[in-house]
Amino acid sequence: MSTSLHSWGNYPHEPQIAHNCNWRDDIACQLSHIIKTHSDTLAYGNGRSYGDSCLANSNQVLDMRGLNRFIQADWQNGTLLAEAGVTLADILAVAVPKGWFLAVTPGTQFVTLGGAVANDVHGKNHHLRGTFGKHVRRFGLVRHEQGTLICSPTENPQLYAATIGGLGLTGIISWVEIQLLPIRTSQIDTVTVRFDNLTEFFNLSAELDNQHEYSVAWIDCLAKGSNTGRGVFIVGDHAPYGSLEIETRSKLSVPITLPFSMINNVSLHAFNEAYWRLQPNRRTIGRASYEPFFYPLDRILHWNRIYGSKGFQQYQCVIPDDAAAPTMHLLLKTIADTGQGSFLAVLKRCGDISSPGLLSFPLPGTSLALDFPQANKLNALFQRLDSIVHDAGGRLYPAKDAHMSGEHFRRAYPAWEELEKLRDPTLMSRFWKRVTT
Repeated sequence: MSTSLHSWGNYPHEPQIAHNCNWRDDIACQLSHIIKTHSDTLAYGNGRSYGDSCLANSNQVLDMRGLNRFIQADWQNGTLLAEAGVTLADILAVAVPKGWFLAVTPGTQFVTLGGAVANDVHGKNHHLRGTFGKHVRRFGLVRHEQGTLICSPTENPQLYAATIGGLGLTGIISWVEIQLLPIRTSQIDTVTVRFDNLTEFFNLSAELDNQHEYSVAWIDCLAKGSNTGRGVFIVGDHAPYGSLEIETRSKLSVPITLPFSMINNVSLHAFNEAYWRLQPNRRTIGRASYEPFFYPLDRILHWNRIYGSKGFQQYQCVIPDDAAAPTMHLLLKTIADTGQGSFLAVLKRCGDISSPGLLSFPLPGTSLALDFPQANKLNALFQRLDSIVHDAGGRLYPAKDAHMSGEHFRRAYPAWEELEKLRDPTLMSRFWKRVTT
């Protein structure tokens, strides 16, 4: 057992006691053992959820990282079956040299397969491929009273839909089978250009999104006036020629958690200004290995430590298309006016491909994600941002959240009651307790 497990944002600071699980056949026994002495538990993957969705209400979690084995692969058709504790990095290390890639990937490869399903993660190609759950063929689900079930669109379809994006509440995911995407090389062809404001972002997105597999923008969340929403637009595609070799990149590491945050107004203004000006002011073609394109922050191990001992919160919302432009302008103006901001602010248009999951986050519209050092003054800012988001018919991302009110959650995710009916009563997260009671 260990008491060193936390969420990635380290807020709220609720250390989790880990009960290790190393074999699939042990899941049911471990689950029973925990609930005999504790009221509830929760599966814990690699701890990359930012808020409290990965924290058990009892602070007792089933550590799934020992379930890290591949079970079966069909490299001719690109299907892979692996245990829930396998990370996306593990999958890519094996699949890329064989000519396959993840159909959908989030901004880090260090999430587990089970976590990717439970949070129905999305990525830079949502406009073409939808969410991760769209490419999940089936999975094993261990429920306390029913044992192991196989879930797919045709087997236990209600639990299949509830588990994808279900935040680990319907049962313990033991294994997952996914469909991979064929590739010819491990390289990504890119086009990069900086833009001066939000209007230019939306124009670029409308022109380029459907011409490319991947599309995303970094924005300067502190820019004001006519430069509100300025940033850097990047699109990419798997290169049609080249090698399938994986480039070995050395990793940096933040060795300790500092007592204070290195992210402040001075460092933010300096970084954002310098980064924006270093980017090309005309469309520039490039080529990159897949790791720096998809996972730039993964090169810095433990980068969350730069936010100090108080941790940080991420604010990620999505705004429907019909309100996206004015609402994003208002959100960014509100953030810039407070002087609080993020060096990593991501703007991305989502597509209209529906997810099979009941509680999936994306909807046809525009998503904004920013990190904020934890401080008491965040409460007032988040209240203002929440009001703007919900007035526009938008919603927040549960996997990144540590503050959303129950009223806002229930209004934004009306299918929550269906999930609650299917929830394994022995599984309860701090997030679910907070937003449903």
